[in-house]
Amino acid sequence: MPHDNPLIALLVVGLGLAFIFGTIANRLKTSLLVGYLVAGIVVGPFTPGFAADQALALQLAEVGVILLMFGVGLHFSVKDLMAVRAIAVPGAILQMAASILLGEGLGWLMGLSAGGGLVLGCALSIASTVVLMRGLQERRLVDSDAGRIAVGWLVIQDLVTVLILVLLPIIGPLLSHTGAAHLGLRAILLMVGETLAKVAAFVLVMLLIGRRLIPALLHFIAHTGSRELFRLSVLAVALGVAFFAAELFGVSFALGAFVAGMVLSESQLSLRAAEETLPLRDAFAVLFFISVGMLFDPRAVMHEPLKLLGVLLVVLIGTPGIAFLLLRLFRRSWAVSLTIAFGLAQIGEFSFILAGLGLGLGLIDNHVRDLILGASILSIIINPLLFHLLKRYRPWIEQRDGVVPAVVAAEAEVRAPLPRTELTQHAVLIGYGRVGRRVADGLRADGWPLLVIEAGEGTARSLEDSDVEVMTGNAADPAVLAAANIAGAKLVVVAIPDIFEAGQIVDQARTANPHVRIIARAHFDAEVPHLTRLGANLVVMGEEEIARSMLAQTEALTVRV
Repeated sequence: MPHDNPLIALLVVGLGLAFIFGTIANRLKTSLLVGYLVAGIVVGPFTPGFAADQALALQLAEVGVILLMFGVGLHFSVKDLMAVRAIAVPGAILQMAASILLGEGLGWLMGLSAGGGLVLGCALSIASTVVLMRGLQERRLVDSDAGRIAVGWLVIQDLVTVLILVLLPIIGPLLSHTGAAHLGLRAILLMVGETLAKVAAFVLVMLLIGRRLIPALLHFIAHTGSRELFRLSVLAVALGVAFFAAELFGVSFALGAFVAGMVLSESQLSLRAAEETLPLRDAFAVLFFISVGMLFDPRAVMHEPLKLLGVLLVVLIGTPGIAFLLLRLFRRSWAVSLTIAFGLAQIGEFSFILAGLGLGLGLIDNHVRDLILGASILSIIINPLLFHLLKRYRPWIEQRDGVVPAVVAAEAEVRAPLPRTELTQHAVLIGYGRVGRRVADGLRADGWPLLVIEAGEGTARSLEDSDVEVMTGNAADPAVLAAANIAGAKLVVVAIPDIFEAGQIVDQARTANPHVRIIARAHFDAEVPHLTRLGANLVVMGEEEIARSMLAQTEALTVRV
């Protein structure tokens, strides 16, 4: 393997192995993240064979974090953040403080100095933004009550982490065995004040200037009609603001990108910006997990299994247990509390940064860093299993929520089964986007009894006062299709652009009703036979219909001549 092209080698080998192991993980009905992490271990320096460039992998992973947090910001406005501040601010701070104390205690048992225990505790108190957001997105919970609280929780964790990164070089040596630093309380308070001032200054600049400049720039580019330029402008804004925040204000890349997305979220172009950055977000997220796997030395598991188990227990039981108790004190339902607690039961990118800083300051050694990395990989692998348990024990959780006051129980994200529609001989429209809205208007004009299934809670809100029945959920879920009474429907229109979900929906709809007429949407020629084979009666491809319409107009003009 040539080593003069480390970036190309990393992309080819890393992504290729991620695809292979991701496919295997999918076949084994486990999370794709497991496959990506295994790919990272394989190309890492601690396994035989090809070793990818770790420095390059970490930089590419940072781009993934930036793009992911920018996408989160696009779906999370200032109003949303303010709405959960009463829970997210005290909850995240208290959870981190308690988790740090657990880490200090574990560090003491392991023979670490107070400074080393502090590094360990801080690293174990911060959940991975990538993992948590990936989990929420896969379960379509980002826009839910649990999702909004979780994102707010992450933002506060990020802010606290910024303080820790600034203060650790000062406080850490004071708590080490040597006690080399001799700074007073006043110096420490000045550092805290300076950090808070920088964060406040960045947010103020973004709200006063960026709030006007960024949407105006993207609107100008959108009016040029160039999709390529628009996509480039969105990426330039996301990466540029993140870099600008880090260089001038000392704010993390992740927080800078999040604020940039949050500022843009109030623009009408926010949805288009999210769509344009989605492919790159997915690709760089994969590179992030590859980079995590590359850092892990598998020998750490064999050398000190009891220490690794102790670190893992803090991550999987300590932190989520603390978060759950705090959320229950804030009178959140069992379902919401467990969803957020399980989401926090893992550590990731910020833990690696803190571990690296602690290693550089001499507060911990390579062995402790490997324990943190091992706990991170194992917790990321275990995390999807916790959500599976949440789904499996949904009836028991719903019973527990039955004793909660109605106003709180209404917030539960693990809901009771959807009520079955009473409509028969009706049309079911799946997706209420740009295409779905036009289809809905046409079906209503033709007098069809109509049921719309839409994943986003806010997207179909305009139909609430109409005669159209609206069902919120993922139509690929058999329970949702059953509630829509596909067996009694006369027409199913699949208007979503995602070919994979569309295929699942068509297949299930055809199985539920062999006689229903199914019309689906496609983007490419290869998608047409795929959907037809799964049971669609008609597959409409946008480009083909546009061409037909143009030719029809041409023929009409020819007849007149």
